[in-house]
Amino acid sequence: MDTIDALASKLSTYLEPAQVNLVRRAFYYAAEAHDGQIRRSGEPYVTHPLAVAGILQDMHMDHQSLMAAMLHDTIEDTGLSREAIAAQFGEAVANLVDGVSKLNKLNFSTQAEVQAENFQKMALAMAKDIRVILVKLADRLHNMRTLEVLSQEKRRRIARETIDIYAPIANRLGMHNIRVEFEELSFSMLYPMRAPLIEAAVKSVSGHRKELVSQIQTALASCLKRESMPGRVMGREKHLFSIYKKMKLKRRSFKDITDVFAFRIITDQVDTCYRILGAVHNLYKPVPGKFKDFIAIPKVNGYQSLHTTLFGMHGVPIEIQIRTEEMDAMANNGIAAHWLYKSADNKPNQSHIRARQWVLDLLEMQKNAGNSLEFIEHVKTDLFPDEIYVFSPKGKIMELPAGSTPVDFAYAVHTDVGNACVACRINRKLAPLSEPLQSGQTVEIIASGTQPNPSWLSFVVTGKARSNIRHFLKNQRRSEAIALGRRLLNKTLSNYGFHLANIPKQKVGGLLEETNFEVLDDLLEDIGLGNRMAFMVARRLIPNENQDSKSLEDARSDSALAIRGTEGLLMTFSKCCHPIPGDPIVGYVSAGRGMIVHTESCKNVADIRHDPRKYVSLRWDPGVQGEFTVELRVEVEHQRGIIATLANTITGTEANIEKMTMSDRDAQFSIVNLTLLVRNRIHLARVMKRVRVIKSVTKVTRVKN
Repeated sequence: MDTIDALASKLSTYLEPAQVNLVRRAFYYAAEAHDGQIRRSGEPYVTHPLAVAGILQDMHMDHQSLMAAMLHDTIEDTGLSREAIAAQFGEAVANLVDGVSKLNKLNFSTQAEVQAENFQKMALAMAKDIRVILVKLADRLHNMRTLEVLSQEKRRRIARETIDIYAPIANRLGMHNIRVEFEELSFSMLYPMRAPLIEAAVKSVSGHRKELVSQIQTALASCLKRESMPGRVMGREKHLFSIYKKMKLKRRSFKDITDVFAFRIITDQVDTCYRILGAVHNLYKPVPGKFKDFIAIPKVNGYQSLHTTLFGMHGVPIEIQIRTEEMDAMANNGIAAHWLYKSADNKPNQSHIRARQWVLDLLEMQKNAGNSLEFIEHVKTDLFPDEIYVFSPKGKIMELPAGSTPVDFAYAVHTDVGNACVACRINRKLAPLSEPLQSGQTVEIIASGTQPNPSWLSFVVTGKARSNIRHFLKNQRRSEAIALGRRLLNKTLSNYGFHLANIPKQKVGGLLEETNFEVLDDLLEDIGLGNRMAFMVARRLIPNENQDSKSLEDARSDSALAIRGTEGLLMTFSKCCHPIPGDPIVGYVSAGRGMIVHTESCKNVADIRHDPRKYVSLRWDPGVQGEFTVELRVEVEHQRGIIATLANTITGTEANIEKMTMSDRDAQFSIVNLTLLVRNRIHLARVMKRVRVIKSVTKVTRVKN
C-alpha cells in the first residue's frame, strides 16, 4: 500500500466515510509523531504503520484496529503517552495501542524464564481485546517481509521467534494465510540453502505435471457441470515449508510427497459440499480411511472442510478439499473473518467464540500456574494440537489434543468434574483413567472423589488438566504444611509453658515483619515445609526470662508429637527403616519436604539425634490409621508352588503384597524379599507367625536399614 489515499479508497468499500476519516486522521497524527524517523531500509518510518494497516485492510478489520495499526509504535518510539492518544482517538484505540506496545517489547530469544513471562503478558493483552494480537500479527508480517536489511544473525533470530511463537498463534486463531506466509518467510531465512533447493525441485516437477494437473482439473469441472452443481476447481500448491516438514517428519523422499495432486473445490452451501463429495467418489475411487469431515466436526481453530483422497487417472493419488465460500474465507482469515463476515445482528461467529474461549482458558492456566515456565509448558501443548473428537454421553462433541485421556476429558467438561473423577466408561465399558482416547469414542466420567490423584500428572496431556491438578496439589500441600507447622511450633512452645494462642499479637506481628511474611499462616507453612526451624521461631516469640530457664539441649521434652497417619503429603515415612505403628519413632524436618519419620534405632538419624533444632520426638497416636510399608526377608527351601503358598498365606492375614522378588541363596535354599502393607506391629507379628508355620520356610526376618 503506497499512500494513505490508496488505502482510504479500499477502506471505503466496507467502512463508513466517518470511519475512513478517523483512519486518515490517525495516519497524519502518526506521520507527525514519526517525523524525521527513518527505517533501516532508508524509507520514512511511517511507511511501516501504513503497510500494517494495509494488511489489516485485506482482512476487512474494523476502523479502530486500523487506527491502532497507524499508531502502534508511537508510545514506544515517539514519546507520546497513552493519555494523549486516548484524548485524541478514545479509550478503545488507546487500549489497543498500549496492548501492542507492550507486545513490541517482547524478546523471545532471551533465556526461557524471560520468554515465558513475555508470553504471559501476551495472553493478558489478548484477553483484554483479541484485536491486539491481530494488529501484532500484521506488524510482525510486515517486519518479516522487510527483513533483508538486517544482519544474518538478527534475521535468523526473528525468523526462529516467528516460526516458534507467532505462526502457531496464527494457526490457533485459524489464520491460514498469515501462518503460511510466516512459515515460508521464516523457512527461507532459517535454511538459506535448503529453501532454494526445494523451490527449484518444485518448479521442475510442476513443469512436467502441468498437463496431468490440467486433465484432472478439467475432469473434476466437467463432473460438477454434468451433475448441475455450482463450484470452482482450483489446483492447490504445496508450500515449501510443509514439504520440508513432511520430508523430515515422515522420513519420505521429495518424490513421494510431490506425487500427490491437491485440489480444492469451492461451492455455495453446505448441502452442495456433500453432493459434490458423492460425485467425485463416483468419478474416482476413494482411498479407504482417508476421508475426514471437518464440516460436521470443525477443528479447534474453527476450520471447516471435507477432505478426501482418491485414486485418480493413471493411479495417481488426488487430495481434494470441498468447502463453501464462507468456509474458505474462515480457513484463510480465521478469527479475522469475524470482521470480514460481520452479520447484521453483530453476533460473533464460531471462530471468534472459540478464540475467546481459548484466551479465557489461557487466563485460567496463568492463574493456576506456579511460575511462567510452568505456564508456557501448559500453553505449548495447546498451540500444537493434533485433535481427536470424542462424545459426552449426551452426544456433545469435545475436541482434545491427540493422546488425551479420560482425565483430560473430565477437566475439559469442568474443573470440578476433573477434581472429583474416580473412574470412567469408554463406549459404555469400564476403562482405566490413563487409557488414551480415540476419535469417535463416547466417554462417561464417574465422579465421587474429592481430590485429584498426583499420579495423573504422569499421563494427562492437556494444559488445563495439568495446571488444575498442580494447582490443587499445591493448595493441599499448603494446608497440610500449615497444620504441621502449627503442631511443631506449639510443641516447642509447650516446652517453655506457652501456646501460640496466648502469645501477644504484637509479638507475632513483630516476628512476621522481621521475617517478611504477610500472615501467620505463611510463617507456619514455612515451618511445616522445613524451611524454618520451629525451635528458632519459638525462641523469638517467648519472653527472654523464660528462654534462660531451659537450655538448648533441654528444649526437646518428653511431650512427643503424635503421628496420626493421615497427615498427607508433608509426612514421609522413610524407606530405609519403614516405621510402622508400634515402633519407637523419631523425626526430623527436611527443607521443602516436611517431616521425615524414622525408627528410633535407624542409623540414618544418628547424626541429628543431638540437634534439637532438627530432631523431633514423635509417638504414634492411639487412633492411628492407614496401611504402612514394611519389608520381610523369608528363607525357603526349593519347592514347587512355594511362591503361591506364601502369597495365599499373606493375603489370608489381610496384608497386601506390594512387591515380591526371589533369588537363590544356594542349591537348596532361596531368599524371598517381600514388601507388604500392614496396619501396625501386632498385624505384622500375625503375618510373620503365619508365614513361619509354612513347611518350607526356615527363617523370617523384618528388614531394617
